Amino acid sequence: MANLWLGNVEAKTTDEEIREFLCRYGFPSFDSIERVPGTGGRPAAVVSFDSVEPHMLRTFQPRIHNMFWKNRTLVAQVMPDRDET
Repeated sequence: MANLWLGNVEAKTTDEEIREFLCRYGFPSFDSIERVPGTGGRPAAVVSFDSVEPHMLRTFQPRIHNMFWKNRTLVAQVMPDRDET
């Protein structure tokens, strides 16, 4: 399982628009999305891929990091695995 942090996402962007954007740049379709309200005007989304390993996401991440989309510059980072034990 791998998670991708998408920062500075326009708040009115739908989950489907995010899915289409990521797929356009080679990402697989994500399994879930969690919205994270930002401080000020920088909301984010954590996109989860159940059957993708983090190293695979790292190959796609440079395609969209710092890309200008919907009047904002995106921040894309592969999140480290969480140890929830």
